[in-house]
Amino acid sequence: VCKVCRRAGTKLFLKGDKCFSQKCALVRKPYVPGPKAKRRTKNFSEYAKELKEKQKLRNWYNLEEKQFSNYVKKVLGARGKVADAAAFLIEILESRLDNVIFRLGFAPSRAAARQIISHRHILVNDKHVNISSYLVKKGDQIKIRPASVSKTIFKNLSQTIKNYKAPMWLELDKEKLEGKIVSVATMVEAAPPAEISSIFEFYSK
Repeated sequence: VCKVCRRAGTKLFLKGDKCFSQKCALVRKPYVPGPKAKRRTKNFSEYAKELKEKQKLRNWYNLEEKQFSNYVKKVLGARGKVADAAAFLIEILESRLDNVIFRLGFAPSRAAARQIISHRHILVNDKHVNISSYLVKKGDQIKIRPASVSKTIFKNLSQTIKNYKAPMWLELDKEKLEGKIVSVATMVEAAPPAEISSIFEFYSK
């Protein structure tokens, strides 16, 4: 997983807390993986640059290629109907339940959030949802199932979440371990690590 970040040349925060420490592979080895001869800087084609941007965002949200391409194609199909296609794509990706669980601080990474969801630890509007791709909307309430709070995976959550600050589009109750969608995610808050226009160009060819 760490090689993905090294290859991208930027932190994609795929390993949770490790990404914020000196143990981060990108801190220890700030160069692309592989033989030294392949690490030399070279001029990339436009296609290679677009591919790299696509891979950055896809890995950032921990998505398979088919999932990611479906989201992008959906947005491309809506061009002309939405004011900002790039912002619309990010809004959709940020609305995924696994991302919301991560943004609320309930999981150290999106991969961990996906596991929590699949194990039926999450309730959306008091109903079990075990689909990571479920898209939340404004007004939805997300919380950890009461019977799951005592599970080992959430053992230290109350402590680790004390100093955590959720994005403005989410309302977090740290005592009850509950969250609410109060608006839509913005580009500024999401801070995607890739150039969205290059991704659109990649899929438009």
